Amino acid sequence: MFAATVDLIACRTCGLIAPRLSTLSEARCRRCASTVQARLPRSTEKTIAWLLAGVLLYGPANLLPVVYTSRVGGGESSTILGGIVSFWRSGAWDIAVLIFTASVVVPATKFAALGLLLWTVRQGSGWRREQRTKLYRLVEIIGYWSMLDVVVVALTSALLQFKAFGTAEPRAGIVCFCAVVVTTMIAASSFDPRLIWDERVGDG
Repeated sequence: MFAATVDLIACRTCGLIAPRLSTLSEARCRRCASTVQARLPRSTEKTIAWLLAGVLLYGPANLLPVVYTSRVGGGESSTILGGIVSFWRSGAWDIAVLIFTASVVVPATKFAALGLLLWTVRQGSGWRREQRTKLYRLVEIIGYWSMLDVVVVALTSALLQFKAFGTAEPRAGIVCFCAVVVTTMIAASSFDPRLIWDERVGDG
Protein backbone atom coordinates (compact mmCIF):
# COMPACT_ATOMS: atom_id res chain seq x y z
CA MET A 1 0.00 0.00 0.00
CA PHE A 2 1.34 3.43 -0.95
CA ALA A 3 1.17 6.39 1.44
CA ALA A 4 -0.58 8.46 -1.22
CA THR A 5 -3.50 6.05 -1.29
CA VAL A 6 -4.24 6.72 2.38
CA ASP A 7 -3.57 10.48 2.26
CA LEU A 8 -0.27 10.32 4.14
CA ILE A 9 3.05 11.96 3.37
CA ALA A 10 6.55 11.46 4.79
CA CYS A 11 9.16 14.10 5.53
CA ARG A 12 12.34 13.44 3.52
CA THR A 13 14.52 14.77 6.34
CA CYS A 14 13.28 13.00 9.48
CA GLY A 15 10.75 10.52 8.07
CA LEU A 16 7.79 11.76 10.10
CA ILE A 17 4.49 10.54 8.65
CA ALA A 18 1.66 13.08 8.63
CA PRO A 19 -1.74 13.51 6.98
CA ARG A 20 -1.25 14.77 3.45
CA LEU A 21 -3.75 17.65 3.52
CA SER A 22 -2.71 19.18 6.83
CA THR A 23 0.96 18.82 6.01
CA LEU A 24 0.60 20.44 2.60
CA SER A 25 -1.33 23.36 4.07
CA GLU A 26 1.49 24.02 6.55
CA ALA A 27 4.28 23.09 4.09
CA ARG A 28 6.53 22.37 7.07
CA CYS A 29 7.29 19.21 9.00
CA ARG A 30 6.03 19.41 12.59
CA ARG A 31 9.14 17.63 13.90
CA CYS A 32 12.10 19.17 12.03
CA ALA A 33 10.48 22.16 10.25
CA SER A 34 11.73 21.02 6.85
CA THR A 35 9.68 21.79 3.77
CA VAL A 36 7.40 18.86 2.97
CA GLN A 37 6.19 18.17 -0.56
CA ALA A 38 4.34 15.27 -2.10
CA ARG A 39 7.02 15.17 -4.81
CA LEU A 40 9.97 17.43 -5.54
CA PRO A 41 8.99 19.83 -8.37
CA ARG A 42 10.54 18.87 -11.74
CA SER A 43 12.73 16.30 -10.03
CA THR A 44 13.66 14.22 -13.08
CA GLU A 45 14.36 17.26 -15.27
CA LYS A 46 16.71 18.76 -12.68
CA THR A 47 18.45 15.44 -12.13
CA ILE A 48 18.99 14.94 -15.86
CA ALA A 49 20.43 18.45 -16.22
CA TRP A 50 22.90 18.06 -13.36
CA LEU A 51 23.82 14.52 -14.42
CA LEU A 52 24.59 15.66 -17.98
CA ALA A 53 26.74 18.46 -16.59
CA GLY A 54 28.70 15.91 -14.57
CA VAL A 55 29.15 13.60 -17.58
CA LEU A 56 30.44 16.49 -19.73
CA LEU A 57 32.97 17.45 -17.04
CA TYR A 58 34.09 13.87 -16.46
CA GLY A 59 36.32 13.77 -19.56
CA PRO A 60 38.26 16.98 -18.83
CA ALA A 61 38.56 15.99 -15.16
CA ASN A 62 40.49 12.84 -16.13
CA LEU A 63 42.37 14.17 -19.16
CA LEU A 64 43.48 17.65 -18.06
CA PRO A 65 46.43 18.09 -15.66
CA VAL A 66 45.35 18.15 -12.03
CA VAL A 67 48.67 19.19 -10.52
CA TYR A 68 51.99 20.67 -11.65
CA THR A 69 55.01 19.52 -9.68
CA SER A 70 58.23 21.50 -9.85
CA ARG A 71 61.51 20.13 -8.57
CA VAL A 72 65.16 20.97 -8.89
CA GLY A 73 65.98 20.51 -12.52
CA GLY A 74 62.49 20.84 -13.92
CA GLY A 75 58.84 20.13 -13.44
CA GLU A 76 55.95 18.20 -14.90
CA SER A 77 52.16 18.19 -15.08
CA SER A 78 50.19 15.14 -14.08
CA THR A 79 46.67 14.00 -14.90
CA ILE A 80 44.58 11.78 -12.65
CA LEU A 81 45.20 8.75 -14.85
CA GLY A 82 48.90 9.60 -15.12
CA GLY A 83 49.11 9.89 -11.36
CA ILE A 84 47.49 6.49 -10.94
CA VAL A 85 50.08 4.91 -13.23
CA SER A 86 52.94 6.71 -11.47
CA PHE A 87 51.86 5.59 -8.01
CA TRP A 88 51.39 2.02 -9.24
CA ARG A 89 54.84 1.86 -10.86
CA SER A 90 56.49 3.34 -7.77
CA GLY A 91 55.01 0.58 -5.61
CA ALA A 92 52.33 2.69 -3.93
CA TRP A 93 49.59 0.47 -5.32
CA ASP A 94 47.28 1.21 -2.38
CA ILE A 95 47.24 4.94 -3.19
CA ALA A 96 46.82 4.11 -6.88
CA VAL A 97 43.79 1.95 -6.14
CA LEU A 98 42.35 4.62 -3.85
CA ILE A 99 42.67 7.34 -6.51
CA PHE A 100 41.34 5.05 -9.25
CA THR A 101 38.33 4.14 -7.15
CA ALA A 102 37.55 7.72 -6.11
CA SER A 103 38.18 9.40 -9.47
CA VAL A 104 37.10 6.78 -12.02
CA VAL A 105 34.95 4.04 -10.47
CA VAL A 106 32.81 6.15 -8.13
CA PRO A 107 31.74 8.81 -10.68
CA ALA A 108 31.09 6.18 -13.36
CA THR A 109 29.01 4.15 -10.92
CA LYS A 110 26.97 7.21 -9.98
CA PHE A 111 26.38 8.06 -13.64
CA ALA A 112 25.18 4.53 -14.38
CA ALA A 113 23.02 4.24 -11.25
CA LEU A 114 21.32 7.63 -11.65
CA GLY A 115 20.86 6.97 -15.37
CA LEU A 116 19.13 3.68 -14.60
CA LEU A 117 16.91 5.29 -11.97
CA LEU A 118 15.93 8.13 -14.30
CA TRP A 119 15.16 5.81 -17.20
CA THR A 120 12.97 3.46 -15.15
CA VAL A 121 11.14 6.35 -13.50
CA ARG A 122 10.49 8.04 -16.82
CA GLN A 123 9.14 4.74 -18.12
CA GLY A 124 6.87 4.34 -15.09
CA SER A 125 8.46 0.96 -14.50
CA GLY A 126 7.46 -1.21 -11.56
CA TRP A 127 10.63 -3.31 -11.92
CA ARG A 128 12.41 -4.09 -8.62
CA ARG A 129 11.26 -0.98 -6.78
CA GLU A 130 12.80 -2.00 -3.46
CA GLN A 131 16.19 -2.73 -5.05
CA ARG A 132 16.14 0.57 -6.96
CA THR A 133 15.43 2.42 -3.73
CA LYS A 134 18.43 0.74 -2.12
CA LEU A 135 20.50 1.66 -5.17
CA TYR A 136 19.60 5.30 -4.66
CA ARG A 137 20.61 5.12 -1.01
CA LEU A 138 23.93 3.62 -2.09
CA VAL A 139 24.49 6.52 -4.51
CA GLU A 140 23.89 8.94 -1.64
CA ILE A 141 26.40 7.13 0.58
CA ILE A 142 29.25 6.84 -1.92
CA GLY A 143 28.76 10.48 -2.89
CA TYR A 144 30.30 11.52 0.42
CA TRP A 145 33.54 9.71 -0.46
CA SER A 146 33.91 11.28 -3.91
CA MET A 147 36.35 13.95 -2.71
CA LEU A 148 38.99 11.39 -1.72
CA ASP A 149 40.97 12.09 -4.87
CA VAL A 150 41.09 15.81 -4.15
CA VAL A 151 42.25 15.04 -0.61
CA VAL A 152 45.04 12.79 -1.91
CA VAL A 153 46.25 15.52 -4.30
CA ALA A 154 46.22 18.07 -1.46
CA LEU A 155 48.13 15.76 0.90
CA THR A 156 50.69 14.91 -1.80
CA SER A 157 51.24 18.59 -2.51
CA ALA A 158 51.67 19.37 1.18
CA LEU A 159 54.10 16.45 1.59
CA LEU A 160 56.25 17.61 -1.31
CA GLN A 161 56.56 21.13 0.04
CA PHE A 162 57.05 20.01 3.65
CA LYS A 163 59.96 17.77 2.70
CA ALA A 164 61.38 20.42 0.37
CA PHE A 165 61.19 18.02 -2.57
CA GLY A 166 59.58 20.72 -4.63
CA THR A 167 56.31 22.56 -4.99
CA ALA A 168 52.96 21.43 -6.33
CA GLU A 169 50.30 23.65 -7.83
CA PRO A 170 46.71 22.69 -8.75
CA ARG A 171 45.65 22.80 -12.38
CA ALA A 172 42.37 22.89 -14.33
CA GLY A 173 41.79 19.15 -14.04
CA ILE A 174 41.26 19.28 -10.29
CA VAL A 175 38.72 22.09 -10.73
CA CYS A 176 36.81 19.96 -13.28
CA PHE A 177 36.94 16.98 -10.95
CA CYS A 178 35.54 19.01 -8.06
CA ALA A 179 32.80 20.17 -10.42
CA VAL A 180 32.01 16.54 -11.29
CA VAL A 181 31.68 15.70 -7.60
CA VAL A 182 29.45 18.69 -6.91
CA THR A 183 27.19 18.19 -9.94
CA THR A 184 26.68 14.49 -9.25
CA MET A 185 25.89 15.18 -5.60
CA ILE A 186 23.34 17.80 -6.61
CA ALA A 187 21.93 15.38 -9.20
CA ALA A 188 21.46 12.74 -6.50
CA SER A 189 19.82 15.20 -4.11
CA SER A 190 17.55 16.49 -6.90
CA PHE A 191 16.20 13.01 -7.57
CA ASP A 192 13.07 12.16 -5.61
CA PRO A 193 13.21 8.42 -4.78
CA ARG A 194 9.47 8.43 -4.09
CA LEU A 195 9.00 8.59 -7.87
CA ILE A 196 10.25 5.01 -7.98
CA TRP A 197 7.02 3.94 -6.32
CA ASP A 198 4.73 5.91 -8.63
CA GLU A 199 2.94 4.10 -11.42
CA ARG A 200 3.73 6.95 -13.83
CA VAL A 201 6.06 9.90 -13.96
CA GLY A 202 4.69 12.60 -11.72
CA ASP A 203 7.01 15.12 -10.17
CA GLY A 204 4.05 16.75 -8.43
